[in-house]
Amino acid sequence: MRQESRAVWATVLCFVVGTGIGTLLLWGNPRPIAGDGSVGIPAAAVAGAIAAASFVVSTFLHRRGEHASMPRWQTIISAASAVALTIAFAGVTALGVLLASEVLGVGLQGLELPALGGGIVTGVASAVAGRLTFAAGIGLHTADLATLLFSYLVIGTLFAMLTAANPRWWETNFSQLGIGVGSWAFNGTLVVAGVLIATVGSYIGRDLHRILGDGALGRIAWVVALWAATGIALAAVGLFPQENIVLVHNIAAVSTLVLFVASGVLTTTVIPGPPWPLLITTVGVALLLVIAFVLADSFNLYSLTVLEAIVIGLGLLWLTTLVRVLAVLTPDASRPSLRGSLLHG
Repeated sequence: MRQESRAVWATVLCFVVGTGIGTLLLWGNPRPIAGDGSVGIPAAAVAGAIAAASFVVSTFLHRRGEHASMPRWQTIISAASAVALTIAFAGVTALGVLLASEVLGVGLQGLELPALGGGIVTGVASAVAGRLTFAAGIGLHTADLATLLFSYLVIGTLFAMLTAANPRWWETNFSQLGIGVGSWAFNGTLVVAGVLIATVGSYIGRDLHRILGDGALGRIAWVVALWAATGIALAAVGLFPQENIVLVHNIAAVSTLVLFVASGVLTTTVIPGPPWPLLITTVGVALLLVIAFVLADSFNLYSLTVLEAIVIGLGLLWLTTLVRVLAVLTPDASRPSLRGSLLHG
């Protein structure tokens, strides 16, 4: 009940702060909900910052003693994951507000909000995001991160579609969303998604350590490293858009796919068992991927864009199964390592 009370007060505080800052930033003439000079961009920036701050405050309140008995290397990894999550929460919130403003802009064409009205909209967005991130600071599981990654990719891609410079981008591939005016939306989504994938890998390593203990740290370290490399490769796809450096962009895209598969295979071999639900899902996804490639390449039933969507969807489906299986096997209690160094016992 104390945690719930804190969450309620955090929500109220986020609303008040968001409304105040939003009103100050929007002071002046009424503004439209979306587009140039709109309410959307300032509201997104304020809500993202408040969501990140809410997560930081909640983490310090509820998990400040968690690192007391951990060795230095374990504390550093945990802190780095928390920093990455803070960035991710800010990005997810900001893009979510921008997407909502674009949708409302279509449905409420011609509507303009005065400073106080825009401030209240900012306050509501800040309160909702602040409440969710405050709860994340109390307790966050790997499955929650996978859901966050999926939601963020959907939100970011939809926003990029709505603001794409070329409305017929879908005739080529998803990389076209990262070209031209507004390309920052898609490219930024990929960068933050890369951070999230690396963070998911860190949490997968945490769960495996809770299950297997210090004896498996060598294998777990490779799992975490491969997931981190996957995240870096995905971020590189956004950092090097196709319109600037085609070769680097393509290498990063292929590397992301290869590293994701390698990370999945290694993680599956490290998990005790491995569990039947994960094996069944792995075989099913592999078969569906082969069928999808054959239908696209040999029969030309759909475009490259559709094939990319299928591959991404099946990959996220497999990742969701993985983290849910881990949630079943993983103890809730933290497990400080007894090793003073990650590399040496």
